[in-house]
Amino acid sequence: MSSSNKGGRGKLKASKLVSQSQKASLQFPVGQIAHFLKSLQVIWSCSSNAPVYVSAFLEYLAVEGYVFTGSRTFWECCKSNKKNRIVLRHIQLAARNDEELRKLLGTVIIADGSVLPNIHQNLLLNNTGEGKGEIGSAS
Repeated sequence: MSSSNKGGRGKLKASKLVSQSQKASLQFPVGQIAHFLKSLQVIWSCSSNAPVYVSAFLEYLAVEGYVFTGSRTFWECCKSNKKNRIVLRHIQLAARNDEELRKLLGTVIIADGSVLPNIHQNLLLNNTGEGKGEIGSAS
């Protein structure tokens, strides 16, 4: 007998485990999206390619949003709040302050994005009065 492993005999070499995301060269987690798709009650069956397509689409949308607004917009929001990580709040601020993104995401609600800081003009004190007696004076 020869020592070569031809014909499927002998022990197989231990192969490295490669995730589905690495196989598809994606950054988004294909396995988690597959688990989510299978857990939905609406979908009865799911092919093995569906989570790859969904994660590729989500990654494309994320990259386009990042490039569309410019990377400076997100980082400016981070640095102004003295943070090192982009969180949903920074995405909300960048999206609402950019005119094109405001049109695109006009009706979208970003969870944990909070609201834009805004004070209505009627609530601000009007300092254009000529004397001290105008505000709160009885006469």
